[in-house]
Amino acid sequence: MSKPIIGISTCVEQQGLHQYHQTGEKYISALRNTIDCVPVLIPSIGQELDIKALLNSLDGILFTGSYSNIEPHQYNGGESDGNTKHDPKRDATTLGLIPVAVDSGMPVFAICRGCQEMNVAYGGTLHQKVHEIDGLNDHREDDTLDLDGQYGFAHTIQISEGGILDSLSENKSPEVNSVHWQGVNELGNNLSIEATSPDGLIEAFRVTGSRAFSLAVQWHPEYKVTEIPFYKKIFQAFGNAVESYAKTKV
Repeated sequence: MSKPIIGISTCVEQQGLHQYHQTGEKYISALRNTIDCVPVLIPSIGQELDIKALLNSLDGILFTGSYSNIEPHQYNGGESDGNTKHDPKRDATTLGLIPVAVDSGMPVFAICRGCQEMNVAYGGTLHQKVHEIDGLNDHREDDTLDLDGQYGFAHTIQISEGGILDSLSENKSPEVNSVHWQGVNELGNNLSIEATSPDGLIEAFRVTGSRAFSLAVQWHPEYKVTEIPFYKKIFQAFGNAVESYAKTKV
């Protein structure tokens, strides 16, 4: 059997006079270093994307983090702060793709912005600025630090019983990094909490009763994935699900 193919969501970025569909190298590296697969990029072209043809060619999808945030009109979130970076072409692509991929039985893994996308795709809402919500901590990175400092452990999470993460970690309060502005406000329909942070913010969830792996996490397990056993186990669990799905297609 050939290697499974994993699609990776992309962001639309302006570089000079041209727009590029791109993703962070760390996501590609994390897949290559934990799963024997072929990563491919999914262009953010909205309704022009033939979802059926795309899913027929893939064995799993990774929805990545991003510097951009979901436009608040997508979840009835009011006006957007003028200083917030958005990517409407990515919104138009991922929000429709996620539930179709999950319903098809394809393994799906969502990280940071991808986590927020999955929540919105299932009817949930977001805090535009977690750090401005009473009772919630500041989950943003300290941009005065170097990369290792920004992506270092920031807080623990409390893993819920009986979920995907519970099966992957003996430590039920592992440390994770925290590099985000937005976060889950109201959890979407048919989603089950996998983990929360000490301030009560939802840090991970799954699609209840999905036929395959369907996990969303708010932190960034792709960073130093080969050095942190908990992070590596998450990617390997996704990879095992991808390989099993690929075999059913054969």
